[in-house]
Amino acid sequence: MLRDKTIIITGAKGGLGTYVTNSFLEAGARVIGVSRSIEAADFPQQRFSAIAAGVSSGEDARSVIAGALALSSRIDGLVHLIGGFAGGSTVADTDDATFERMMDLNFRSAFLMIRAALPRMRAQGSGRILAIGSKSAAEPSPKAAVYAASKAALVSLIRSVARETRGQGITANIVLPATMDTPANRVADPQADFSKWVDPQQVADLLIHLASDRGSQINGAVIPIYGASA
Repeated sequence: MLRDKTIIITGAKGGLGTYVTNSFLEAGARVIGVSRSIEAADFPQQRFSAIAAGVSSGEDARSVIAGALALSSRIDGLVHLIGGFAGGSTVADTDDATFERMMDLNFRSAFLMIRAALPRMRAQGSGRILAIGSKSAAEPSPKAAVYAASKAALVSLIRSVARETRGQGITANIVLPATMDTPANRVADPQADFSKWVDPQQVADLLIHLASDRGSQINGAVIPIYGASA
């Protein structure tokens, strides 16, 4: 389904990232995985390459794209999985550090990577940009306002990119999952009913479809995956 396509996956080593990276490799893609701590041995397949880097600045993002282009002449897709959660405080009680961290992880990193990848996608006349938002972007909960706002900003970014690149062979879409059934989330909330959580494999399968030629007419979509919590 993704044979001969080169896909950059940021956050490739995270809870969701592991599912997505393995699934894209199984679908035939050449994957360039990006994470602060990642190496080729993490995904021992010939079509996997690792770039150990953060993307907290424009220079970081440009360096990642340059590294990817040193490995492949094309960037057929950017799957941005970097993100994080912080909650437990009202807006009045949220400190500056939490605000900055949520915006950096959930919005700024995506903006920087998309901005860096777009010139190559425009030059080759095609590309897929995919991001992971959250149910909170559409249905915010109390005491998680900054998290919800950062994910809502990401939705606006993706929809703006979709409009700006219309007719250029580039699509941009975002998936909004509810809580996903990852090992880290089980540790963080051991008393939860895991049966109501979203299967990360279903998220990975949707991303593969959107990244493939079959997803060429899906653009600017905000796609919920809420599982049993809908």
